[in-house]
Amino acid sequence: MPAFNRGCVVGEVSKLYRSALAVTEICWCLDLDGVLWLADQPIAGSSEAVKMLRAAGFGVRFVTNNSVPTLEQYRSKLGSFGIEIADGEVISSSMAAASLIAPGERVYVVGGAGLREAVASAGAEVVDSSDADVVAVGWARDFNFEIISKALSAILAGARFVATNDDPTYPTPNGLVPGAGSMVRSISYSTGVEPEVSGKPNRAISELLKQSVGSGSVMVGDRFSTDGLFAKRAGMPFYLVLSGVTKDVDPSWDPPPSKVASDLLTLVKGVLN
Repeated sequence: MPAFNRGCVVGEVSKLYRSALAVTEICWCLDLDGVLWLADQPIAGSSEAVKMLRAAGFGVRFVTNNSVPTLEQYRSKLGSFGIEIADGEVISSSMAAASLIAPGERVYVVGGAGLREAVASAGAEVVDSSDADVVAVGWARDFNFEIISKALSAILAGARFVATNDDPTYPTPNGLVPGAGSMVRSISYSTGVEPEVSGKPNRAISELLKQSVGSGSVMVGDRFSTDGLFAKRAGMPFYLVLSGVTKDVDPSWDPPPSKVASDLLTLVKGVLN
């Protein structure tokens, strides 16, 4: 097994992910699912809101726990909604997971094309067997008994267990569907091993983000357990939108959102005006 340095600079994964952006700038860090869109349906006004932010001089980062799309698929989807992106503006949980994997490691990937791309870009080898150094788990539409069995065998044999995120659900126009967390939990329960989770609100994705985000930046999301806690740990204000998973503020949240709005456009107009 290749040596794995847990003290390495997280985020230096490959040229594919190196940002050409300013080292730090004041940014609005936007979740995607539930903020800009629901599955393939754009949330009204979201592209206008991004344009308003850029026109006002703010940097924009798209910080998502969705590990399924590749970078090019994100670029294409955002472009189809009228949002052009620069290299380094999308930061995903698949990129964060790949930052925890060493070049040369054999990785059994449970997930979509985005996670496979990120793992390969890290210099690791994607394998379809339990003979692996790492089991990397994201959201997988084809998740089944055979996949759990391979992951179980690999982890019990000593493979490290890395998860892109543990979101229990995923918002769609027709309501919630099971999220990556439901798949991660099934493997964790069967193995008795807890994963190292890379996506929001955890350290790996925070390390990727902080390379180009300056003080004064804010996090906008639709879920306190990911976006809100991520903002808290990153020392950012959390702005909640009610267009995704969350439909009301829970008084137990600590700290509560700095701002709450029905959607991103309403939020941006309220702040900028």
